Amino acid sequence: MNTMFTIIVVVQVLTALTIIGLVLLQHGKGADMGAAFGSGASGSLFGASGSSNFLSKSTGVAAAIFFCCTLALAYLGNRPAAGTGGVMDRLPVPAAPAPASSVPGAPAPAANVPVPGAAGTPAPAAGGSAAPATAPAPAAPGAASGQSGQIPK
Repeated sequence: MNTMFTIIVVVQVLTALTIIGLVLLQHGKGADMGAAFGSGASGSLFGASGSSNFLSKSTGVAAAIFFCCTLALAYLGNRPAAGTGGVMDRLPVPAAPAPASSVPGAPAPAANVPVPGAAGTPAPAAGGSAAPATAPAPAAPGAASGQSGQIPK
């Protein structure tokens, strides 16, 4: 598939260069009138009228090849490659966690167990034995004193 694509691109580039060369070799409509009055075009390689027929037919053939290559490239470019999908199709599928009852001998996972001292849990009674409270996280330097954004000395 990739080799065919490369070959068609090479043929298309060569055909485009051929068309450019053939168009530059042709003479315009005004040159025919000059040749009729003896401007020297009759002494060309193809004769007085032979160059226009040969060059215009060659340009037409090169243009047809160019258009066929363009259509082939459009067809090959829009076809999905075999075995490829979207980006999301190539992601690995996550494994579902096994339920607790399917593993023999494993303890059941604790679900929604309140942790003492955590946010949103009630504090223990004042008379009971309480776990030591954790110290709050230290604030950023200079944040409490209103010196945010200053370099410490």
